[in-house]
Amino acid sequence: MFWKRKKNKSNEFKCVKCGQVHSEWPALTFKSPVNYDSLSDQEKSEFGKLDSDFCEIHYTDQIDRFIRVTLTQKVNDNCENLDYGLWVSLSEKSFSNYKENFDNENHETGYFGWLCSNIPEYGDAMSIPCDVITKAGNSRPEIFPHQDFDHPFVKDYYNGITKAEAKKRINDMIKNVG
Repeated sequence: MFWKRKKNKSNEFKCVKCGQVHSEWPALTFKSPVNYDSLSDQEKSEFGKLDSDFCEIHYTDQIDRFIRVTLTQKVNDNCENLDYGLWVSLSEKSFSNYKENFDNENHETGYFGWLCSNIPEYGDAMSIPCDVITKAGNSRPEIFPHQDFDHPFVKDYYNGITKAEAKKRINDMIKNVG
């Protein structure tokens, strides 16, 4: 997460990364998938590989592959939605296809993935099935949780959340960064 709330300005946020003050809501981002976060520092250096868009974990018997994605949460009583920067796991075939086409501005396709970010408000939000949709113009792919999967995160995605809940999530994330 790259934002800090500016004192005495409830709708302004100072970006920790660029130092600028922004009035729009910040995206709530996770720097790595929870699978990578759970590794020790030694394990990360031995068999983890992480950059801003891709993550791989090379175990002795398998390789786990992850990409960074976005999700837009509808806020029912506000004109602004809440954006997330999350991680999903992909199959080897999908991961390879995405990586091969990463710089292709016209690449549009869909993959199946599993959510691999634990969103604090939902406890264990791991392994929620998602459609991963790439977009032209080299924007990060957007995910859409499977509507028939029974989880509070999925219900909130399709039903929306309140402005008060969105602000609470932003404030909680900022507190945890500071």
